[in-house]
Amino acid sequence: MSFRIERAAVAHVDAICAIERAAVQMFREHPVWPFYAAISIPPEQLEEAIQRGLVWVALDDESLDPVGFVWLDTEHGGDVIGIAEIDVLPAYSQRGIGAALLTHACDWARAAGYRRVDLGTLADVPWNAPFYAKHGFSIVNKYDRAFEYARDRDRENGFPDALRVFMSRKLSPPEAGDWTAWPAPAKLNLFLRITGQREDGFHELQTVFRLLDWGDEIRLRVREDGEIRRLTDVAGIPSENDLIVQAARLLRTHAGIQAGVDIEVEKRIPMGGGLGGGSSDAATALVALNYLWNCGLSIDELAELGRTLGADVPVFVRGRSAWVTGIGERLKPITLPKRWYAVLDPHEQVPTAALFQAFELTRNAPAATISSFASGETLENAFEPIVRARYPRVAAALDWLGSYGHARLSGSGGCVFIETGTIEQAEAIARRCPATFTAWVVEGVGLSPLHRALSRHGATG
Repeated sequence: MSFRIERAAVAHVDAICAIERAAVQMFREHPVWPFYAAISIPPEQLEEAIQRGLVWVALDDESLDPVGFVWLDTEHGGDVIGIAEIDVLPAYSQRGIGAALLTHACDWARAAGYRRVDLGTLADVPWNAPFYAKHGFSIVNKYDRAFEYARDRDRENGFPDALRVFMSRKLSPPEAGDWTAWPAPAKLNLFLRITGQREDGFHELQTVFRLLDWGDEIRLRVREDGEIRRLTDVAGIPSENDLIVQAARLLRTHAGIQAGVDIEVEKRIPMGGGLGGGSSDAATALVALNYLWNCGLSIDELAELGRTLGADVPVFVRGRSAWVTGIGERLKPITLPKRWYAVLDPHEQVPTAALFQAFELTRNAPAATISSFASGETLENAFEPIVRARYPRVAAALDWLGSYGHARLSGSGGCVFIETGTIEQAEAIARRCPATFTAWVVEGVGLSPLHRALSRHGATG
């Protein structure tokens, strides 16, 4: 039997849950059985982890069915990541699948800048602690403050403390020529108002950009021959037109260097959705390659370079949720409360240019204030009436989501969202999403995942 490892898809949720339930049966004679029998993977949490790219599956090459999986979690924070769960179907044990999944997860963590992988396991089960020990993990003091969060979680779930051991594996930084992995986060426009139009045709606007802990992934490998190559096909975007490639070339020319790079892209942000995918990808290329190529440019310089690629690029370069004015060039960092969002993709692309050219667009709205936004008075999107009239699927998504509260359009795209105070509220809405749409549950963040990655890799940002 041969197998391959791929990033999990939402369609794998049921199979992964079934693998976990089958693997649990191996503990029937162990003292931990009552706990394992009573606790199972929450499908909604698994789906969110899959959407964030933190789960991989081992697929049988013949049937393409999942036979094992590994799930990483980022609750640790900083440069430490955890193994939340790793399981293989008992019928496929002793075939190297678990070892391959563990190695794959650790390799990705290293590429993403993490310096340590932690896990909790059982010391007296051969396929637990002894298995991890063979792959570079060592038992650590579970009463160290670094594991306090994990002990608290065990207590909340009723897991018997006496049965648990914690293990860690240190990861070395990527070397020159290794692949590195970088997040390109999506954004939401919490409101959007157009206050005027300049003589050059550009529109004056006001908006709040909220960065999200979810988005695309850009993988980069430095080349010494000066070539800049995109190795991933992106539907509808030739390599020459890709903002990632353009950003790399722009940075190389500006810095006066001859370095090259291989580029792989994992697209999760829908194109034409108003979530900033292309701009964020370009910003990630600028910030990451500035570090990998040792260009030495400041964030201010990178933001100015990014402006030549697109008006939204600087906010992603700077990496802070922001109050935005002018034509998008004036950014003021803004502190926003902790919130979660149910985001819906109606699968209907909305072209930005057509919206700006629409005769019915309101171009002279009075200026809003930060206080009017904070009070909830200013939450409209100037493009929503036009989009509702011209794009029926988006209108339908707004109507459906609106039954749960104030549904909003993001930017000048087709995706819509609703803000909630807890992740459970967002999950409850997303679970009810009609099959004609795709839903995500995402967290709004103050500091970009890109800048957190930069810190993990050892740069100051």
